[in-house]
Amino acid sequence: MAHADILAGPVSEALYRRALEAITGGVNSPSRGMEALGGGAPPFIERAEGAYLYDVDGRAYIDYVQAFGALILGHARPEMLRALDEASRRGLLFGACHPGEVQLAERLRQLFPVCEKVRFTASGTEAVMTAVRLARAATGRRVLVKFEGSYHGHFDAVLVGAGSGASTLGLDESAGIPEGIKADVVTLPYNDAPAAERWLEAHGRDAACVLVEPIVGNFGLVEPVPGFLERVARAARAVGALVIFDEVITAFRFRPGPVYVELGVEPDIVTFGKILGGGLPIGGYGARRHIMELVAPAGPVYQDGTWAGHPLSVACALATLDLIGQDAGLYRRLDDLGRALAAGVRDGAARRGVPLVVHQRCGAVSLFFTSEPDVRDFSGVRRTDARAFARFVRAMLRQGILLPPSPYEVWFLSAAHTEREVERTIRAVDAALEAVLDGS
Repeated sequence: MAHADILAGPVSEALYRRALEAITGGVNSPSRGMEALGGGAPPFIERAEGAYLYDVDGRAYIDYVQAFGALILGHARPEMLRALDEASRRGLLFGACHPGEVQLAERLRQLFPVCEKVRFTASGTEAVMTAVRLARAATGRRVLVKFEGSYHGHFDAVLVGAGSGASTLGLDESAGIPEGIKADVVTLPYNDAPAAERWLEAHGRDAACVLVEPIVGNFGLVEPVPGFLERVARAARAVGALVIFDEVITAFRFRPGPVYVELGVEPDIVTFGKILGGGLPIGGYGARRHIMELVAPAGPVYQDGTWAGHPLSVACALATLDLIGQDAGLYRRLDDLGRALAAGVRDGAARRGVPLVVHQRCGAVSLFFTSEPDVRDFSGVRRTDARAFARFVRAMLRQGILLPPSPYEVWFLSAAHTEREVERTIRAVDAALEAVLDGS
């Protein structure tokens, strides 16, 4: 498209042409592609520091992607680099038990009240996949109940009615998923407690588990309406189904631990990842002792992994917990910055008459180009103006503000962002909203 050449510099363009020849689609994760913005080369990043990314063309960007929510301390924090360096000098991979994984598990047990025991994986996808398998083993049932638009990784069952990058490409249901797997997945509308209650009352005896993001982060930032989580959990337990909270995004995002503590609803199984690894891959899950002891070698549910409890990831996770614990004002500052950013965007949209809904919680922000009063479910997100979104994000990128290239993703602030970055971003928003209005 005509606008695509303005999204990246010549060196990035050249790298993208090479990538298209060597890597399927030119990217190793569809979420990094620019299809939702009209196509073209993404900026290829050479280095990162603090709140900024620097591409191969020498351009600097204020980064609100933050590795799609995997970072909260910013890029290349010196303490994290030291922890990684010290761990790497002891060896990159042991294929054996090591002290760090015990220390990390003990600390997570203190932070996650439901987790009497935990197990580590290499990613959030693996964590959720195993949590579902564990729930099926614990209940002796097959059916997974999930919610439309929520993304829980890329294993077969959860790619039925998925959100995030899959929805960006219009792939709400991936090809290659057997019909038998689809038959064991039920997808319900998020924030519709009566629909969940009706289904569970009628069919819940087949349900192994209800899988839910306690706060959605995969079709934008969408919080549960009052009573939704409580009613779903109550209905699930009434028929003997387990409740799984996917906190891969939300754990440590809004508080120093899982968000379910703040929301007042406790799951049976919880998954975590992303922020915990401090920039290295990690995942995990936990539950009460009687559930977790079904996992091999203690029980019959098999989960294995060469990279599970990876010593470098564990070292960075311990450093992350230290840094979050030492910074008593972290979440207050993130909330202040998030509120200022959201207010600046709302004010700019109101001045120009651009229909826009802005959601914000702590350091997470979502924009929805819609004239509807609010967005509370996946259907609402799908009714937003994708063209306005694309024009807005392109205009922000031209001004050195890197936003997620999908209307289904969230902006994330980090400890490295300051009022200076937020003020500059709000100024850029004014120009970007002009681009929305004039169609450029």
